[in-house]
Order: sequence, then structure tokens, then C-alpha cells
Amino acid sequence: MKRRVLALILVPFLLFYAVPAGAVEKEERKWQDETMYFLMVDRFNNGDTTNDKEVDTKDPKAYQGGDFQGIIDRLDYIKDMGFTSIWLTPVFDNQPKGYHGYWITDFYKPDEHFGSMETFKKLVEEAHKRDMKVVLDFVVNHVSPEHPWVNDPAKKDWFHEKKPMNFSNKESLQKAWLYDLPDLNTENPEVREYLFDAAKWWIKETDVDGYRLDTVRHVPQDFWSEFSKEVKSVKDDFYLLGEVFDRDPQKIAEYNDVGIDGFVNVPQAEEMRSVFKKPDTSMDRLFNFWKYNETYYENPYVMGTFIDNHDMERFTRLLVKENVFPGTRWKLALAYMYTTPGIPIVYYGSEIAIDGGEDPDNRRLMNFRADKELIDYIITLGKVRQDYLALTRGSVEPLYEKDGMGIYKRTYKDQTVVVAINNSSKTQTVELSSEDLAENQELKGLITSDLVRSDDNGTYKVALDREEAEIYLLKAKSGLNIPYLSALGAVYVLFLLFIYLVWKRGRKNRKR
Repeated sequence: MKRRVLALILVPFLLFYAVPAGAVEKEERKWQDETMYFLMVDRFNNGDTTNDKEVDTKDPKAYQGGDFQGIIDRLDYIKDMGFTSIWLTPVFDNQPKGYHGYWITDFYKPDEHFGSMETFKKLVEEAHKRDMKVVLDFVVNHVSPEHPWVNDPAKKDWFHEKKPMNFSNKESLQKAWLYDLPDLNTENPEVREYLFDAAKWWIKETDVDGYRLDTVRHVPQDFWSEFSKEVKSVKDDFYLLGEVFDRDPQKIAEYNDVGIDGFVNVPQAEEMRSVFKKPDTSMDRLFNFWKYNETYYENPYVMGTFIDNHDMERFTRLLVKENVFPGTRWKLALAYMYTTPGIPIVYYGSEIAIDGGEDPDNRRLMNFRADKELIDYIITLGKVRQDYLALTRGSVEPLYEKDGMGIYKRTYKDQTVVVAINNSSKTQTVELSSEDLAENQELKGLITSDLVRSDDNGTYKVALDREEAEIYLLKAKSGLNIPYLSALGAVYVLFLLFIYLVWKRGRKNRKR
């Protein structure tokens, strides 16, 4: 009886705390809700030394020993940072020194340096057990110069004629040989059928969740239209992330209607690198990329946003050149990337600010011994992004930008999140009006627990130290809530009356 009474007394409290302020009802997970960790298989972690063939850790162009088992061993490390999916460089069999995976010699066989097909299947299975998705790099534009097809007379029409590439000519862009790699004639029906079958086979065999499509602009649009239909017929909600490596959004937009869900956002990445590599740089142009994305891309929310990758200098190298502290600048860039539309993609090692120049120096072997400060920051960003759907699905509205200080809000249904980034070398204070936000509310900090309440004039004074960022939840003011307390008191009176009647009735029954 006592336990039942206690449970009844606790009901009002449970009802009050069941739904936090600003919460949005849990919705089905979409690709735009993902946060992706991109790793190069050979350069991440060596978990099985029995496949260490031709390994030379002193040669940046040789195999370093990373493998499928090494990734399995570190899945919890990746998940604990808040990542919900991983993207792997190609795992197919490659020619000697093809550590990166892009010199394919067999589309149906995993590279022996990485492990067996059984181990790869286990990798996908273990990722799925942790509710993580797996995206695999898939290449259709070219093969290795040592692929058996290259010297097979019966396969002569499987390749375009060897010619140097003219990047300003579309036909040359799609038919010439990129970096002297044999260019597949994807107009040939036999080539198409082979690539379609191989792509579908890997989905059926391993249950991967998506493909990152390499060198999209070097293959005709009609091929991609067919490819997309074929692979998406195998698995529901299969995600295709295309790579059109161009700084012009219009060039990427040429592939909008071919069934590829999103593209790695190269133009935005270049702008982020430029803005956040040193303080006192305006974010005005960066804010304009929201408009570019909405204008040019079919669905900007599933675009892949990134700060660096395996094809460019590490962001840390840019920071070293500017003689600034990498950790601080990384935090600002990541805060921006995690709170704007798109799927954040973090290149392995960025969580410890790994340095590196051009290829292959930007592909150094991962070092897991590092200061956890930046990792902890990424963990916080990941949790905030997953907890508040406004950051993955909300609209974007800039509120302020001047001299490197920027503020914007994201709104989804009844949830509003405000992001403030001080990309300057001075403490900044910005006044926001109730027209920007709402009357009689407060901004609750989600990174540093800062609290900004509107004053009697409805003004919010947001103050940030130099080179810091904060994410705020707009919510009702905390403190005594008289209407709520009155209602709660009325509920308790009714509960106590009910308990008294039950007790009195039970006592009468016992007397009988």
C-alpha cells in the first residue's frame, strides 16, 4: 500500500520532467541525422599482423598495416565520439602499393592486406550492432594499370582511348585517363552490367548501407542514373554520396538529377578552411553558402560537409602555417560544421589535430595517443547534434555577423537552437531582440552551460570570449513558475483526497 501511495505522489513530478524544454518528439532516423567518421583502412589501425605483407611504416606510399580487424577493434572508440556511421576507402583488391584502394585489380575480392571477406562482413555486422551505418567507397571510372582487363584483347572496347585529360573540356573530362589510370568505357553495355552487378553483389553479401562514389564528374550522367536505380533496388534507404571535386556549386549541381542523394560539399569546405584558419576573418561569405546550397542542390541536408580529407592538405597544416593553436581553431570549425545543414564528415585523426601536407603526407598512420580535449569537444558536439533535431532538420536564419562574430538560429517545429561563434581575437557582446528570438525566454548553453535571459526590454545579451563558440537552446525562463506550482498543488490536493477515501474505504471493509 505504501509503495502504491508513493508512486501516485511521484506521478506529477514524472509528468513534469518527462519532456524537457524545447524537446521535439523522437522521429525516425534519416541520413541527414548522421555524423560520419571517414577513415583510410590501411592508415587507421593494425588489428591483424598476419596480413602485414609489403608493410613499410617508413614509406608513406607503402602499406602501413591497417586492416578490417583494426577497425573492428576501434568501433567503440568511434561510436563513443558520437559518430553514427563510418565511410571506408575502397576495400577491393589492389595492385602493389595500392594502400589507398583506388587501383583496383578485382572488384569481387577484398585486398589481402586488409583481411578476408568474412572479416569485412564481421566489421559491418559489428558496426550494425552498435547502430552505426557503413558507407563503402566505390570506383567505376577507372581500374589499376595492372588489372587483367587492360591487356586482354577481348576487353579492348572496355576502355576509352588513352589521352591526357583537359579539365576544361567535358568530353575529355569524362573519357580521358585520370592520372594515367585506364578509363573505363562506361558507355559500353557490358561494362555497365559488370559494374552494376559488382555494386549490387557487395550490398547483398555484406549489407553495407551506402556508397561514396569516386570521381563522379569523370563519368557520364546517364550512367549514374542507371547505377542509382540498380543499387537502390537492392536495399531500402541506400545512400549515395558523390564526389564532384570542384569549387563551383553549379558544376556539382549538374549531377542533381541522377539519383545520387548528396555530394561532398567542396566549395563550402574550402570556405570553412579559409574562414577558420585564423581569427578576425569575416563569416559573411560562409553564411551565404546556405543560400548557395538551397539554390543549387536538390537536398542540401544530405550533402557531405567536411573540413579536410585525403585529397587535400590537413587543416592542421594550414593552422601551423598561420602560427595559431590548432585545437582552438578546430573547435570553431567543428562547431560550425556540426550546427549547419549537411552530414558532418570528420576525417580520421582530425579529433587529435593530426598534421599533414599534400598526398601522401595527409594520410599518416593514426596515432591514438593524444590530449583528449578536442575529442571531448567532439563528443559534446555529437551529443548536442543528436539531441536536438533543429540542428539536423531545422531552417537556418542568420541573426548577426560582424568582424568575425556570427550568430544564427535553427528552428524545427517548436524547437529553436541558437549558435554563436566568436571567430575574433576579442571578447564580443551582441544584443539580440525579442523579434530575433521570443519574449520572456532564455538561452540555455549546451556546451558551457551559459545562461542568457531576456531583460525587461526583451533584449538578449550574448557575450563570448575570443575564439569560442556556444550552442543555445531557446526555452522558457527558469525559476519559480507560479501558474505551474498552483496547478501542481491542486493535483496534490486531489491525490491526497483520493488516498484518504481509499484508506477510509479499506478501513470500513476490515471492520466488516
